Amino acid sequence: MSLQKINIRNSILILMIVGAAATRLINIDHLTGWGNFTPIGAIAMFGGAYFSDKWKAYLVPLMTLFISDVVVDYIYFNKLMLFYSGALWVYAAFAIMVLIGSLLKKVNVGSVVVASFASVAVHWLITDIDPWLHGTMYSKSLIGYGQSLIAAIPFEKNMLLGNLVFSAMLFGGFELAKSKYTILRTNKELAV
Repeated sequence: MSLQKINIRNSILILMIVGAAATRLINIDHLTGWGNFTPIGAIAMFGGAYFSDKWKAYLVPLMTLFISDVVVDYIYFNKLMLFYSGALWVYAAFAIMVLIGSLLKKVNVGSVVVASFASVAVHWLITDIDPWLHGTMYSKSLIGYGQSLIAAIPFEKNMLLGNLVFSAMLFGGFELAKSKYTILRTNKELAV
């Protein structure tokens, strides 16, 4: 694959990711009760699925999450926070979501839906560790962890919807673009 082809493909991928991340600036959480309806899970899977360099697959989505977290916290909460309580768990969950995206052998509706469910399960199980261990609402037993998981179900439902909607836009949009513009395809895809 030529350097120009790689640069165009990567530029389009990054542009799509940044465009999707910009939707986080819409304060949907407070307006409608749709907290966690964001593109971030879809962005992580999308980056994992399409960047041929694995370091870019992790760097671009995780940096996008970090930058959008800083911007959202500053705009909506008037705080300039680089890290927050539980950030380690959140970023670990999103790194695993990138891995889930990289495991997609063939991008189609079924595989993306399964990846979306798997990503939400990872997010649910990992990010609820911090409120359980460091919060004051739940006992430090497995029952407390279970209570934390149950309390998170509405947020995870919204995350699943966000994953499905934004995955349809990102994966569907890029697959459509690849069908029209061969410069976006990898050599492996061209050989088929």
